[in-house]
Amino acid sequence: MLRDQTSSDTFTEFVRRLEPGLRRALTAGFGSDVGREAAAEALMFGWEHWERVEGMTNPAGYLFRVGENKARRLSGRFHWLSRDEVVFTEPWAEPGFGPAWDSLSDRQRIVVGLVHGFDWSMSEVANLLGITKGAVQTHEKRGMRRLRRHLGVES
Repeated sequence: MLRDQTSSDTFTEFVRRLEPGLRRALTAGFGSDVGREAAAEALMFGWEHWERVEGMTNPAGYLFRVGENKARRLSGRFHWLSRDEVVFTEPWAEPGFGPAWDSLSDRQRIVVGLVHGFDWSMSEVANLLGITKGAVQTHEKRGMRRLRRHLGVES
C-alpha cells in the first residue's frame, strides 16, 4: 500500500508540473477543444502506464506524443468554425490572423504558440516535444516567416 501511495504522489506532482504546458502545446496545435481533450487522454494514459512512463528519459515528451496522436484522431469529431463563420469585432484583432494561423503545420503552431504566446524557451519546447533545440528553432523560424507572409508584414 505504501508503494501505491508513493507512486500516486509522484504522479500527482508530475501532473502538477506537466499539465499546463502539455495542454497549452496541444491547444496551440489542435485548438482548445481537441487540445484539452487530448491532454486529458494523455495524462490518463500516463497514469495507466505510470510504472513504465516514470522511468523514461523524457516522460513529458512521450505523453506529448500520446496526446498528439489522440488529437489527430479527435480532430474529425469536433466542429471547427470555418473562416467565413469567424467575425472579429474587437479593434485589436487582426482579421487575417485566423487564416494565417491555419496555414501553419501542427508543429509550427505548437512551437510558435509556446515560444511567442507563452514565452517558453527553445529548450523548454524541445524538451516537451522530444526534439532538438535546432529543430524547434527551425519550426519557429518557418512558422513566423509563414505568418508574416500571410499577414503581409514580411521583414
